[in-house]
Amino acid sequence: MERRSILMLPWLAHGHVSPYLQLSNRLAASGFLVYFCSTPACLEPVCDSLRRLSPSIVPVELDLPCSNFPELPPHYHTTRDLPPHLMSTLKTAFDASRPHFYHILESFRPNLVIYDFLQPWAAAVAAEARISSVVFLTTGGAASSFMSHCIERSSAEYPFPSLNMPESESGRILDFLGYVANGMTNGERYKACIEQSTEIVLVRTSRVIENKYVEHLSKIVGKEVVTVGPLLQDPGGRSETDEDRAIMDWLSKKEEASVVFVSFGTEYFLSKDEREEIAHGLEWSGVGFIWVVRFHVEERKYLASLDDALPKGFQIRVKDRGMVVENWAPQREILKSPSVGGFVSHCGWSSTLEAIEAGVPIVAMPMQLDQTMNARVVADIGAGVEVRNASEPERCRYEREEIARAVREIVTTGRGKEMRRKVKELGRTMKEEDEHEMESVVAKLNQLMRS
Repeated sequence: MERRSILMLPWLAHGHVSPYLQLSNRLAASGFLVYFCSTPACLEPVCDSLRRLSPSIVPVELDLPCSNFPELPPHYHTTRDLPPHLMSTLKTAFDASRPHFYHILESFRPNLVIYDFLQPWAAAVAAEARISSVVFLTTGGAASSFMSHCIERSSAEYPFPSLNMPESESGRILDFLGYVANGMTNGERYKACIEQSTEIVLVRTSRVIENKYVEHLSKIVGKEVVTVGPLLQDPGGRSETDEDRAIMDWLSKKEEASVVFVSFGTEYFLSKDEREEIAHGLEWSGVGFIWVVRFHVEERKYLASLDDALPKGFQIRVKDRGMVVENWAPQREILKSPSVGGFVSHCGWSSTLEAIEAGVPIVAMPMQLDQTMNARVVADIGAGVEVRNASEPERCRYEREEIARAVREIVTTGRGKEMRRKVKELGRTMKEEDEHEMESVVAKLNQLMRS
């Protein structure tokens, strides 16, 4: 029997490429041949992972028409280090890759296309090539459900499960949905992607933590929503560095659940005011910490050292209980350390799932897009606490006093201890359900390819 093949087309951001890559690995392990399609700028950082994961995952380069967009050289064919004013241009250039994508489908003839939520043209091209296609949403069930809820205006028939979202917070998602590129809003792109998806919608989540939002999404879009599990990146295969060893050695000397890990993801860069409030909050908390600080490439050019980006004397004052690391740290390994009792996080969906899997409660400090929704889910299921917004957020959304309070609550109180017990239980259950969810995904995809 001919081997079935699937072509994956994620949006051009690491937070999308990574879960698409992990889903590719799981599908390859289930016997599918997977073509992983993206721009060279997105493929290059994951080439080692592609080679390591499976010979059944084949990278396929998608070319954006450079001559039409001289302000967007090839190294900007990804959101990583992309100047914000070029985001609309990147989406327009991605849209313009439609003819090349059709050529790719005609060349490889996959049995199925799995595409992301910002490129409805992918499903349209697949239909032209007589290939079924399915949308895969890398945002969680609550965020995906809320976006569909806002777009469909179906609140009377299907009320959204309450998360007590203040208007200012839901406004951030509405702003995202209203963002226009190439004459089309993100909301229009998202709706078209779901409408064109063949029979089902794949969502990166687990029913263990988001069942009510998955059910709500299914009712609104009128399709079966199939959860694929957390799809967390396997840290294996990467060579341990001296910096990694220094971090893990430092952690091994700390008491159980006495340290917080602080990180805001790979694509959000803290402002100077935000760094200052977080630094003072960590200092005032009295709790041990590892803080990963990242800078946009343009800002880093003007910093002589890491000290220049932090309050004067900060690293000297906290040197016995705190470690500041620039750019990257082995997040999953750190979260699994017995010394880590909390995770100060922006609540990006990958980070949220990693924390729950590791049984580490979250100090939620959402910064943008779906992160506020994820933070509300974290609080709703008892997996963490939110840092309250500043009363006057013009300068900074969070204040040092509130950051210090939330960190102490997670690490030093009885409530924090009970929360760690609850999150460990959730993490165990989520891992137990993971294999069942993937078996269901494989069965559904096989069914689509036979029809």
